[in-house]
Amino acid sequence: MDIIFDRTQIAINRRRALANNDPKAAFLLDIAAEELADRLAVVERSFEHAAELHGTTGAAARAVVATGKVGNLIRVESDIRYVAPGESFLEAPLEDVPLAPQSANLVIAPLSLHLTNDTPGVFIQIRRALKPDGLFLAAIPGAGTLQELREVLLATEIEMTGGASPRVIPFADVRDVGSLLQRAGFALPVIDAENYTVRYDSIFPLMRDLRAMGMANPLAARSRKPLTRAFFLRAAEIYAERYSDPDGRIRATFSVIYVSGWAPHESQQQPLKPGTAKARLADALKVEEQKLRQ
Repeated sequence: MDIIFDRTQIAINRRRALANNDPKAAFLLDIAAEELADRLAVVERSFEHAAELHGTTGAAARAVVATGKVGNLIRVESDIRYVAPGESFLEAPLEDVPLAPQSANLVIAPLSLHLTNDTPGVFIQIRRALKPDGLFLAAIPGAGTLQELREVLLATEIEMTGGASPRVIPFADVRDVGSLLQRAGFALPVIDAENYTVRYDSIFPLMRDLRAMGMANPLAARSRKPLTRAFFLRAAEIYAERYSDPDGRIRATFSVIYVSGWAPHESQQQPLKPGTAKARLADALKVEEQKLRQ
């Protein structure tokens, strides 16, 4: 397994964000929570036992409970300080799913799975924790997220030092996530992505928001050399040159992949076996059937 993320640094970033407790920086979690709840609301069934994986603020947990479709919900977090008094809670690191096999009808993961080194393994743990016909819902930052910042930091470092080191984490694309669902054994997968554009006065409030989200650089291969104020001043200039609107504000893209998959169950719709169709495709398309030459 490749070690992409420094788990110790991730824990430090998350603790620092928790200590700062900036509610304005939770806007992306709030968006994901609302979207996950909307998707759950249209599912015509209820879920007696649910779990939220590392939702940080608990916004997603509250939103899905508010749909009226969830009975008991337990929150899994890396630190008890994320959890309000009276909430059911299990403590575990990001890459562990501390749920008994086939113990949950619903598992939600809002904006946490992009920081796992063994993402396939985490998907498999989630699949094992679900009862047959249980549902997995996730919001995962995807490819395109912070693309402007990535390009600006790269250009600035090349200009000022002649080299570059990774500054923004890699994000999976929709196809990667779909493959992970299939590998983990989920049935009836649905994957789509939404792009959100957030505008800032400059690069500096964007960087503050990222730190407040616990998203400071956690890459294992990151440079340990501190960046200078001159570096960030030049980065701010390049960002404004390339990605500012007529009013002078800059744009930052956040792309979120929304995922749903079911633990297999015999009641679920199954694909037809080859040769069992009752109608010809040619008839449905109103075209003449052409036989293949041998």
